[in-house]
Amino acid sequence: NEMMVQNIVTHDQHYQVSGSGYTPKGNIEINGEAITPDKHHTLLSLLKAGILNNDAELRSDNDRWLVEGNPMEAALLSVAMKADLDPMHLRHLEPRIDDIPFDSAHKFMATRHEISDSTVTFVKGAPERILGMCSQVQTAHGIEPLDPKFWESEIERLAAQGNRIIGIAVFEGPNVSESLSMDDVATGGTLLGLVGLVDPPRPEAIQAIQDTHTAGIRVIMITGDHPLTASEIARQLGISEEPMVCTGDRVETATDTELRHLVHEVDVFARTTPEHKLRIVTALQNEGHIAAMTGDGVNDAPALKRAEVGIAMGKKGTEAAKEAAEMILANDNFATIMQAIKEGRTVFDNIIKVIAWTLPTNAAQAMTIVTALVLGMTLPITPIQILWVNMVSAVALGLTLAFEPHESNVLTRPPRQVGQPILSKRLIWQVVFVSAVFVSG
Repeated sequence: NEMMVQNIVTHDQHYQVSGSGYTPKGNIEINGEAITPDKHHTLLSLLKAGILNNDAELRSDNDRWLVEGNPMEAALLSVAMKADLDPMHLRHLEPRIDDIPFDSAHKFMATRHEISDSTVTFVKGAPERILGMCSQVQTAHGIEPLDPKFWESEIERLAAQGNRIIGIAVFEGPNVSESLSMDDVATGGTLLGLVGLVDPPRPEAIQAIQDTHTAGIRVIMITGDHPLTASEIARQLGISEEPMVCTGDRVETATDTELRHLVHEVDVFARTTPEHKLRIVTALQNEGHIAAMTGDGVNDAPALKRAEVGIAMGKKGTEAAKEAAEMILANDNFATIMQAIKEGRTVFDNIIKVIAWTLPTNAAQAMTIVTALVLGMTLPITPIQILWVNMVSAVALGLTLAFEPHESNVLTRPPRQVGQPILSKRLIWQVVFVSAVFVSG
């Protein structure tokens, strides 16, 4: 979840961006050669739109750059700063007067700004959505008609590289009112270009995905990204060598029965909404699976609540998500989930060990006394000795079992069957047999 702009595509050029993470150090390049953004008018317009149509803040703290807000928007600020643009100064010069916040239903965010005696509206969002709102494109020579096929091929090319893509457009005119409505940005926009962002998988996340496979746990990716982008990221993470991808449109039209079949086959659900998340969780549960669901937004709360284990993000998660979840990732790291599963399996193993130790010893002790009473023999153990055994010996030895380290196969064996009791037939037989041996002795 540390994004960086890697590619920028305008009508005239394809730019590459160097650097790492949010640190605004690096160059904007064409074929490996650094360029001066001042000489590229369309690029400069796109970068300015990325600053103004943005709710994030990026600030320096010694050698670290801290983000307040959406990681994707922070990446837009970082690339603009690489072009020597000052976000604070630009926002002061062209203040925001109205906006339409991003929503997964309409898949874009729009902001209107005051420039001299007029206003201008910037829009960014899912590239397919932005293309549908535009009829023209800004070029180095002025405004030209939009060629949808060219831009669709560029979207597919960037997505195949694992880029998360956003489109950026502008709406301007002399009669634009100050208040902003959905109708104002429905059609007639001017496309500025596409931005391709990368969020490299953490090495520990890739290892954690491998661990889930050996532990018999299935990972399904649910994302709002382009299907090709989602497929490539799933490959990089190791979710599947050839991920099967299903779009939100298919989830929307599928019946409950069809969705129950889909969740068995699909590795990646792309272009989805939070409502789809809830349906997917429900379908998995109806198939008898235990579902752990991750989420960070307000809209994720129903799915988090529905899942057996709701997992909220501790850093970027909303309070609504945290309230709905049973578990909060303090470091927003997927690998932590596997550590929690490992700890959970170890705790369960140790509970079984304590039961396998405590029940036979206590049962044997009780049966020995009862047998002596029935046969009229002298009590083999006095009340004070019983107290000593239970308070000192049993507790001390039981505690060592409670803190036993992980077994070597803790992450290589399959999960327990749903509904499997703690006292299995094998454990009950062990308790009875060991108790009998104790009494005989």
